[in-house]
Amino acid sequence: MTLSPIIIFVYKRLWHTQQTLEALRNNRLADKSDLYIYSDYPKDEKAKEGVKAVRDYLKSINGFKKINTIKRERHFGLADSIISGVTEVINKYGKAIVLEDDLVSSPNFLRFMNEALDFYEEDKRIFSVTGYCYPIEIPTNYKYSVYLYYRCCSWGWGTWTDRWEKVDWQVKDYQLFKNDQETRKRFNRGGDDLSTLMDFQMRGKIDSWAIRWCYTLFKNNAYCLYPTVSKIKNIGQDGSGTHFSIRRMTTTLDKNNENQVFRKNLQINEEILRNLNRHFRYDLQRKIMHVVQDAIDRIALFVLPKAYDTK
Repeated sequence: MTLSPIIIFVYKRLWHTQQTLEALRNNRLADKSDLYIYSDYPKDEKAKEGVKAVRDYLKSINGFKKINTIKRERHFGLADSIISGVTEVINKYGKAIVLEDDLVSSPNFLRFMNEALDFYEEDKRIFSVTGYCYPIEIPTNYKYSVYLYYRCCSWGWGTWTDRWEKVDWQVKDYQLFKNDQETRKRFNRGGDDLSTLMDFQMRGKIDSWAIRWCYTLFKNNAYCLYPTVSKIKNIGQDGSGTHFSIRRMTTTLDKNNENQVFRKNLQINEEILRNLNRHFRYDLQRKIMHVVQDAIDRIALFVLPKAYDTK
């Protein structure tokens, strides 16, 4: 088995970056793996101190076979940095494992990812492999260590060159997709929010490489491969990142299991699919409630002082 290179994208969050790299260094295959670290340039004056602190810390990193640090000389932003960085490395190696600066991995994360990328390389239905598992219930009679889902996950993932090169980053067929309700419904098999996220992307309200990667899976009738027990924990849902969620997910890391049970010609498990869709439906409802409550709070801040003004 040829080990995949690891790519990490960092910016200005020193503590998060330290946690991510320390956990990764504790992986059993770290010292045999090439590591590429992409450090983005400060967006503005406020970001300079944080970026400098992260770059100073990167000088002390060791524990990998080879470390390549790429310091951007202009601000790329997360989406462009990932698109260009992954493309550069994956074209050289044929595959890659990708993390951002707020993902703590279990000691068997690299082993799981490398074994999965090796085992499923010839299964062209699978476009992406992730080390994260959403907090859902796995059926007690499910006997494999992995399952398939329509939605990709950007929290510790990997892919191969021949899949990555199929992405149309401009989404040239968006106008057809936008007005085709049946197509939008099928895209939402991976979660009720996917079509809306694509609309936001194309209107410039978000800048997400991940939603376009999800759309690539959809267009190619492909899947993402997930572990049944998570090897990744996200520590960045504290408002410190470029994109953050209001989710508060409890993740139990798989720290002991070294033996993964893979299967050729793996199929969608309907019970797991229902549990995943229920998770994303509930998550979308919580987001809507959060937006509504935020609007109510803003109105209250403006109206209530006037209502109690007796002058």
